[in-house]
Amino acid sequence: MARVLLAMSGGVDSSTAAYLLQEMGHEVSGATMRLLDDPRLVAQAKTCCSPTDIQDARQAATKLNCDFWVFNFRSLFHHEVIKRFAQSYARGLTPNPCLDCNRYLKFRHFWERARLLNNEFMATGHYARVERDGSKGRYLLKKALDLSKDQSYVLYALTQTELAQTLFPLGQLTKAEVRRLAASLALDCADKPDSQDICFVPEGRYVDFLAKLGLPPKPGDIVDRQGQKLGQHKGLSHYTIGQRRGLGLCRPTPYHVLELDPTLNRVVVGSFEDLAQDRALIEDCNFIALDRLTKPLEVTVKIRYRQTEVPAEISPHPKGVALVFKNSQKAVTPGQAAVFYQGEIVLGGGTISRIKI
Repeated sequence: MARVLLAMSGGVDSSTAAYLLQEMGHEVSGATMRLLDDPRLVAQAKTCCSPTDIQDARQAATKLNCDFWVFNFRSLFHHEVIKRFAQSYARGLTPNPCLDCNRYLKFRHFWERARLLNNEFMATGHYARVERDGSKGRYLLKKALDLSKDQSYVLYALTQTELAQTLFPLGQLTKAEVRRLAASLALDCADKPDSQDICFVPEGRYVDFLAKLGLPPKPGDIVDRQGQKLGQHKGLSHYTIGQRRGLGLCRPTPYHVLELDPTLNRVVVGSFEDLAQDRALIEDCNFIALDRLTKPLEVTVKIRYRQTEVPAEISPHPKGVALVFKNSQKAVTPGQAAVFYQGEIVLGGGTISRIKI
């Protein structure tokens, strides 16, 4: 039996995870991270971290007789997540702030609090598995058995130390099984919908949010691949790679956004076929199943959370990892994560830096 601090969001997954950890014989306490106090977020049923989630988490912990904590991480969240998000957009990237929240808050600052409270492990409600490979002396991150809910993509940045001290009790279950178990325990969150949207951007209004952070949109030129001006954009933060609607270009053939150029403040557009890319440079890489990449490897890769893996080759590059797809991919987006797999094992991953190597 071990002392475990569980990150509780107020949702069905983390609440059910508390019960499963208790059934394993662990002494479980729960904690929620206070990240925001914006009353506009209360009505956003599909976001995580709304103020009402803290109360939902507290109720679940009380029902399961768990001690419960609230960690005030508002300042850390602004510095580690919101600030990085804004800086990425200013560089013409399309970031995924949920990855940074996992990496810098949940598996760094939350774990530090867990140790201060004399816990041996921390746990989350992620759908993923951790196993130790005795022959290699390494901890492995594996996909969840329920591939439709697998969240290993968002966990690629975990280190060996973090994996050794983290439990994922839902990795062997399906979402349907989790909801049925929560209902049998009479947990109020059994039918609570999953969070989907970014918690700190009310109603998905990125442009308004960035303007409040001192990054108002700066209009500029929309150009084709040859640099010929076709129109004017409303600011780079209005666009993402692959976007077709909202360009304001009246042409017989639709244009798609190919590139966001912050240096010249340009949106580069082209045809749907022009979106296809056969390679990308991946930086800020973390490897789990191996210490470092020393030679080319055949892998499958995800370049978006909900995307199906595709075959590719990765090889060492002076700035990180060179990724070459077996078949060209549409809308390879700088700022998003590329995560490498071999079967059910996560090799590692990193951030798509650019598509021109």
